Amino acid sequence: MKKALVAALVAATAILSTPAMAQFQKPEDAIKYRKASFTVMAAHFGRIGAMANNRVPFDAKVAADNAAIVETMSKLPWAAFGAGTDKGDTRALPAIWTEQAKFKEGADKMQAEVGKLAAAAKTGNLDAIKTAFGAAGQSCKACHDDFRKD
Repeated sequence: MKKALVAALVAATAILSTPAMAQFQKPEDAIKYRKASFTVMAAHFGRIGAMANNRVPFDAKVAADNAAIVETMSKLPWAAFGAGTDKGDTRALPAIWTEQAKFKEGADKMQAEVGKLAAAAKTGNLDAIKTAFGAAGQSCKACHDDFRKD
């Protein structure tokens, strides 16, 4: 009975840990993943910003679609800041790993502000989008200021 229980626990541990190991075989894979996540998020955020700053005509559907993408993308990069991903082709500052609570707080704030942006974009109200865009942008900038090399 004990052997069966131990075998089951070992199997369960192997099965549950396989997705995490498979996702990032090497630290370089994690760095590429998080950079790609941020790049896609920035591209769609920029499309909303162009409308919020009157550089392109406002289109409520385009704003809502892009805000939804930004909201989804805002959840992705954080798993890719694991051990060993502080070296290599990255602009991440060491503070990410030495001040993890502050980094997580910044990530959580950004996600909350991006959620507000997505909600504002669903209303189709440009003034609401502008306000939410400004707050979301400030949350991004705060994290860049503290945790990213220029």
